[in-house]
Amino acid sequence: MRLILDLATYPEDLRGGAVAIGNFDGVHVGHARIVETLLAEARRVGGPAVVFTFDPHPVRLLRPEEAPPPLTWTARKAELLARLGVDALVAYPTDEALLRLSAEEFFGRIVVQGLGAWAMVEGPNFRFGRGRAGNVESLAAMCDAADMSLAVVEPVVAEGEIVSSSRIRRLIAAGDIDAARPLLTEPYRIRGMVVHGAKRGATIGFPTANIAAVDTLVPGMGVYAGRGWLRSSGPANGKGESWPAAINVGPNPTFGDHALKIEAHLVGCQRSLYGEVLEVDFAARLRDTRPFASVDELKTQLRRDVEAVEHLVSSP
Repeated sequence: MRLILDLATYPEDLRGGAVAIGNFDGVHVGHARIVETLLAEARRVGGPAVVFTFDPHPVRLLRPEEAPPPLTWTARKAELLARLGVDALVAYPTDEALLRLSAEEFFGRIVVQGLGAWAMVEGPNFRFGRGRAGNVESLAAMCDAADMSLAVVEPVVAEGEIVSSSRIRRLIAAGDIDAARPLLTEPYRIRGMVVHGAKRGATIGFPTANIAAVDTLVPGMGVYAGRGWLRSSGPANGKGESWPAAINVGPNPTFGDHALKIEAHLVGCQRSLYGEVLEVDFAARLRDTRPFASVDELKTQLRRDVEAVEHLVSSP
């Protein structure tokens, strides 16, 4: 997988392939269906499979007050798309100049000249160009005039509702990781910096990594089973060290602390992680966050949480 941040030096060997344009936030099963067709089209035309996305999402410039929190950061998006077989991700820097392009200008400058596409793959609700004036019907006409093919992929429907990033965002914000997981291609993941906390966990035998500066959607309050990843400890092309994790999102009401925190108890981790970037997968929801009558009662529950984590979270 190659991550491209600028079309000015777009590699020649990535031209002449199949292109899918969209935000691909979360890289869910609907995106996977688009990528499946993208790979087939790339094979048909004998070129690479390329995803073109926007960084940041255009709504962050147009209507920042309405911008939803993202589900994935760019490097994570590239990783997930690579596992689906995509050859390159273009994370195009969204700016006013891009947003001013008409649909015809966008197609000509970005798709034809910039990417050199021979085939396109999109969902039926794809919109592009200034004011989102372009749609799949106008795109089909442009592709036909440019002697380029267009494949329109129907969305995935699960439980009677279309799988979309906004649907997944609602579920995760509500803490419903169990409902969101089947809609994603991999477990939901956040990342953040490990910072100093009150160190209460360490005093009762359950030290936690306190995670701050998270740049994606934080799941709703609750206790979760998951896995923590420390990439800096591994090879450049690997995932690094990881540990099963009991993750608390919310306050510590037993200690009278009502500030929302993200804390991960990494089972078996003996090292200091302060100042490190920790990535955390959410595999399943264990329970609600609640106060306990005593510290001993809290410790008993934490032991149960760790046992559940060890049962639910398999080796990487």
